[in-house]
Order: sequence, then structure tokens, then C-alpha cells
Amino acid sequence: MASPSALLATAEAADYSAADASRPVAIIDIGSNSVRLVAYDGLTRAPTPLYNEKVLCGLGRNVFTTGRLNDEAVTRALAALSRFRILCRTMRASRVFVLATAAARDAQNGPDFLRAAEAACGHEIHLLSGRREAELSALGVVSGFHAPDGVVGDMGGGSLELVDVRGAVVGQGVTMPLGGLTLQDLSGGSIKKAGKLVREHMRKAAPQLEILKGRTFYAVGGTWRAIARLHQAARGYPVHVMHGYTVDPTDELSFLQIVEQTDASLLQDVEAVSEARRPLLAYGALVLEEIIRVGRPRAVAISASGVREGLLFEQLDRDTRLADPLLTSAAEFNILRARAPRHGTELITWTDRFIADLDAPETADERRLRHAACLLADVGWRAHPDYRGEQSIASIQNAAFVGVDHPGRAYLSLAVSLRHTGVAPEKANPVLRSLAGPRLFERARLLAAIHRVAFPISAGMDGALLRAPLTVEDGRVTLRLPAEWSDLNGDRLLNRVRGLGRVVGLEGRILVG
Repeated sequence: MASPSALLATAEAADYSAADASRPVAIIDIGSNSVRLVAYDGLTRAPTPLYNEKVLCGLGRNVFTTGRLNDEAVTRALAALSRFRILCRTMRASRVFVLATAAARDAQNGPDFLRAAEAACGHEIHLLSGRREAELSALGVVSGFHAPDGVVGDMGGGSLELVDVRGAVVGQGVTMPLGGLTLQDLSGGSIKKAGKLVREHMRKAAPQLEILKGRTFYAVGGTWRAIARLHQAARGYPVHVMHGYTVDPTDELSFLQIVEQTDASLLQDVEAVSEARRPLLAYGALVLEEIIRVGRPRAVAISASGVREGLLFEQLDRDTRLADPLLTSAAEFNILRARAPRHGTELITWTDRFIADLDAPETADERRLRHAACLLADVGWRAHPDYRGEQSIASIQNAAFVGVDHPGRAYLSLAVSLRHTGVAPEKANPVLRSLAGPRLFERARLLAAIHRVAFPISAGMDGALLRAPLTVEDGRVTLRLPAEWSDLNGDRLLNRVRGLGRVVGLEGRILVG
């Protein structure tokens, strides 16, 4: 894990200048269903989207039966690319990558389209093979998840890619013509026929699915994200962030069958899904259902990181790739939002010592979550004091973080908000408390209680905390103040130390000098 001070430095790619590091990087993705532009704030370990626009062109519609890209779809795609060319110039993007996938790869008039598309967007287009697409999707999951272990599935409009991933190691992928538009095309719109096609192709993917048992299936692609959004609505799920949304496969199977058998217009919250994508929901459900039945994964996790993020990840130097994406994101938030960013890194060191003194072992993942919460501890300070807890939740719960699951998001939100509101259990947001689970909720209360001691000493500024160590000595929570700070030893600070003591079941005291 990087040192606290290193977390404050933004990652720079090895192959382009530091002057360009702060400029946007853009990716144009010419897919079978949509043509999309995503611009990121820079080439970093945890890039944040600055601008995101897609046009649902349907380039891959009927390619398998006609062998050609539809003329109307081509016209829409070229118009979108011309628009994106202007937007990339407006954003002063330091780099523009343009990718094309299954539709352009499979169509007879694909080469003609690509020549026209290069003229429209003003950049060279990289036509990805199925295997290359699978590799980049897997790298996207490596980029967006902490120590992923499972099989990545990327379902687009034209194809499905499956590839094994273990930590940072990506296996050899397989590609199949099981994209939503392709299935719709080959089946003539029949869900029954599409199901038969899915089962036939999945038998060919046995090597990738056999190794999925008991591991996580990482679902990439707009259709699966749309299904996950509908699943959240059906459950009344409180966090609408898609990335890291994880479901039990058994629960997912029953919901997928509903999607397959129900008119899309009747599904709850379907208005959140674009009309052009709604007809593809049933095909996405068919494919995911068969993957779950054959592969028997432990969990299904939705990934918002795919080919685009994988391409950016591939550009980074080795050391930057090894950085923790959550801590990188939290460090950037700290720089942007905190009164004194170095105070966040001091909180990490200060809490490390106290946690080490406690007879309460901390897992490696709990440690990284605590470190992230320390970096995020002051993000709500600009709000009115009565709303700082609420503002902290809004900022953290919905932030574009990667490398953290939804219980981890709940922990971060609770740890930071309870620092403002107090650590009594009834002060906690009940929805976040339930999402975090008992263990993480208590860890959040503990960290909030520690931070409630820290801020009356430091006032949120760096340079003070490390002169006032917080320890466990003689079976008591002990705060040591320098002699010249004796006037800090008042009721407010003592009550905070005693409050921390109650959380850990010990007496609290302050020693001066």
C-alpha cells in the first residue's frame, strides 16, 4: 500500500508529459448498439468521467442476416462522430482514442464505414478483435475492483466476451455472437429461439464457465446495467450507483425470468432505461441466466468499468497500476474538498497507532476502508454545521469511486457523517446501517469516535495531530497533550475522549505534558 504522503500525488503516465497529465483524455467507442464519447479528467489510476454522451445508432442491427451495416445507422453514427470531434477539441483533450468493435468487425461494408468514420472523427480508429475486446474488458474490471477474482462477461450489442481474471492476471478470452442485437437478429425476435442459441454457444464456452463456480461474475455492458437498475427498483434499493452493485445469483435468477417473460414497458422503473435498449433487456436476461446456471458463481457484480477503462489502465506505468483505486480516488477528493489535505494523511497515521493498541483485529480490507475514510473526513466542512453529516453522505455515497463495494460505500458514508452528528447508534442513517452490516457499522462508529477527538485538537488543519498521540495505556484510552496545549484540556475534548472510551469499553483520560 502506498504511503500516506504518496496518496496526495496524482498518477502520471510514463509515456506522456506531466503538463498533459491534468488535461482530459477522451475515448470514442463505436459499438454495435451505441456510439459513445467519454472524456476523463486525466490518465490516472482512478480516472473520473468529465463528460459522457452516447447516441444509440444500432449499427449492429441485422448485420448477421444482411451482412451489412444499416445505411440509416451509419448516417447517425457519422453525425455523432463529427459532433464528438468538436467536443474533444473544446475540452482540449490531450489524447483521443477511438475504438470499434463487433458491428464494424463483422459487416461487409465495415471497412468503408471505418474510412468514413475516421474522416468524421479526425482520428485513427482501432478495430478490436474479439479476443482484444475481452482482454480490455478484463483490464477494466482489474482497474475498477479491488483484487477481483472471477470471470468477466462483456455483453454488447454484437457479441459477448468472457475472460478469467485473478487479481491483475488476465486469462485468455473467448468471444461469441451473443450480443443483444445479434440475438434479436438471429432469432427473428423470438425469445424461445434466442434461448436455444444461447445454450448452444454456452456449451462452447465451457472452459471459461467451469472456472466460475464459487467465484464472482463481473457483468459489463449497458444492457446488464439496465437490468441491474430495474433490479434495484424492484428491491427498493437505496444506493443508485451501479458500479459494485452485487447480487445473490439465486435471487437474480428469479428476477431474470421476470424480465424475459414480461413486456418491458410493464417493468417497474423501466422509464429509466432508454426506449432503444428496452427490447434488448430480455436477451440480456437470457444470457445472464444461462451464465449463472452453468457457471454457478458465488455472486454477480455489476461493473461500470469495461473496455474504455481497460484501455486507460493499460496506458499506465506499472507502479501506478499497482496503486489502490479507492485510496487514489479518496486522495483526490481530499485535495479538492478538505480544508488542509495533509490533515487527512495525518489522520491515517494517528489512527493507525490507536487501532494497533486495541484488542480488536482489523482486516486488510477494513484497514484500507479506514484509510479512505480518513482522507474523506473533511469533505463536508463547507456545508452549514447542521447539515455536514447529511452533506457528507450525499458526497460519498454517490461519488464516482471504484475499488469499493456498496457495503464499503455505506461504511465510508457512516464514518464521515457520524463524526458530525455523534456516534450513538440512533444517529446513524438506518438504510446505510443495514447496507454496511453489523461489523462495518461498528467499525464506522469507532472511527467516527476517534475523529471526534481529532478535530477539536487540529481544527481540521495539518501539523497538530502527531504532537498529541492517542493510545491505549494502562487499560484506558489516553490522549497526551503537549504542556503548551494545556488549555485544550477542557470539558469538550474530555467528553470526546470519554465518548471514544465508551465505544471501545474503556475509561478515557487526557494527560498533559
